[in-house]
Amino acid sequence: MTARTSTTAPGSDPAPAREGATKATEVTKARQPLASRLAGWAGTGAVRVFLLLVAVFWLTPTVGLLVSSLRGPADIGESGWWQVFTAPAQLTLENYEGLLKNEAITDSLVSSIVITVPSTLLVVVIGALAGYAFAWMDFPGRDWWFLIVVGLLVVPVQVALIPLSKLFGQIGIFETTIGVILFHVGFGLPFAIFLLRNFFAEIPRELLEAARLDGAGELRLFVRVVLPLGGPAIASLGIFQFLWVWNDMLIALIFADTDSAPITVALQRQVRQFGNNIDVLASGAFLSMVIPLAVFFAFQRQFVSGVMSGAVK
Repeated sequence: MTARTSTTAPGSDPAPAREGATKATEVTKARQPLASRLAGWAGTGAVRVFLLLVAVFWLTPTVGLLVSSLRGPADIGESGWWQVFTAPAQLTLENYEGLLKNEAITDSLVSSIVITVPSTLLVVVIGALAGYAFAWMDFPGRDWWFLIVVGLLVVPVQVALIPLSKLFGQIGIFETTIGVILFHVGFGLPFAIFLLRNFFAEIPRELLEAARLDGAGELRLFVRVVLPLGGPAIASLGIFQFLWVWNDMLIALIFADTDSAPITVALQRQVRQFGNNIDVLASGAFLSMVIPLAVFFAFQRQFVSGVMSGAVK
């Protein structure tokens, strides 16, 4: 038989060694950042159950809106949406069939896309160019101009409604799609420039200098180096801008006419004209909510990806 060897020296007490290991573990935990400790605490089972309950509670109105959009007007007026779980035969697609035949809703849905897509693309492109200029290009008064841009972040939209209405009326773009787009672009650029400038400034200078040594100009440097590294920030900005413009109703009510009104204004007019047409309102509201959700899930990987993951080896 083989004798079992002991790792503890004869006559030594293992208790002090265990106490030392425990103290070392406690010191290591104490030195961990607060965010790491909170992340570890958030991974416990009780916290996960609590977050799951919060998510269910948060999604309940959305589920109710979806179920209501699939019920007939008579069923909606007689009982709550939760009754569908005991009577699933109430579910029908007639509301969406009638919605797609409603020219006011379909035209407003197209108008929303026509307004939102250019407003988002222009803000992202111009904001990225300006953010790169403020971060890595030297020009007279750069810091002062950036302070002015930061100051514009606190200017409320309501302050510019009357002056811009007069200006757009004088140049002939009041109550047009172009006027709505320009308004959204103007008020979206300060945040875009501020966000992207701070992000681009964190790019290691060595990467840019290496590209310049290889003969890259500013435009090529911006397209080949800065934009790929700025994917997460650009995706986040695009999502924020898209959601803000898509869900806007105040600007569209003032600067858009009946033919160019987005879906938010069309639904508001449906409420004013037909106060009891909940079937049209429920299906229209859910349809207007699905498109932003689709855009978010399409870019969620870039939205949550690491800021500089894999940029520097």
